[in-house]
Amino acid sequence: MNKSLRKPVIAGNWKMNNNPAQAAALIEQLKPLVKDASCEVVACVPYIDLHAALKAAEGTNIQIGAQNCHWAASGAFTGEIPAAMLKELGVPYVIIGHSERRQYFGETDLTVRDRTRAALDAGLKVILCVGELKEQRLRNITAEVVRMQTKLALEGVTEKELENIVIAYEPVWAIGTGLTATPEQANEVNLLIRQLIAELYGKAAADKTVIQYGGSMNEKNAGELLAMPDIDGGLIGGASLAAEKFAAIVTATKQ
Repeated sequence: MNKSLRKPVIAGNWKMNNNPAQAAALIEQLKPLVKDASCEVVACVPYIDLHAALKAAEGTNIQIGAQNCHWAASGAFTGEIPAAMLKELGVPYVIIGHSERRQYFGETDLTVRDRTRAALDAGLKVILCVGELKEQRLRNITAEVVRMQTKLALEGVTEKELENIVIAYEPVWAIGTGLTATPEQANEVNLLIRQLIAELYGKAAADKTVIQYGGSMNEKNAGELLAMPDIDGGLIGGASLAAEKFAAIVTATKQ
């Protein structure tokens, strides 16, 4: 499928790191390094950093994202944030379904679906995370797991709404472990996801859907991963906390 139809997206997931002052400083460091990027550049920051990050990134090509949102518009959900509040703040992107949310906070395929629905309804762009556990890969059921996660998350999503979704394939066994899927392994699953999109929405929609890889991509392996035909960017963890490392990954999309 034609990779030229898709603009790569390199998104940093800062996780639970950086206070507002540190967030602003990191974005200031990043600005000159990515100003000529040929890809979309996103920094997904903790809730408390959103205001500072948005202010620091104002007028630049760096977009800001949140790391989660709730499925309800309001209510008795202590500690949660509705998508509409993120939109009102001026946040364009939100990560949904990250494996750490699934592993530590009880996220399920159905709550991922509901959060995705809420984010789209609020006018946010979604970075939708899917990926298998190490045990699932060893049992050779990666395809079944990833197809199920993706299909459930996209339940009720129209072809037009799909344009506001970036899918991030993140093998859970490669997140924060230092392990990385080989370029061939990563591309194989990304292609599988694209084939599922084609089944659900048609080839034209699949050709346009951005599918990232997000398992320990860094400045050293990014070039090899991004050269694969179905890898359209990355959801970057640890390397996104260092401006030069993150910028090197952004630069690798130009190859």
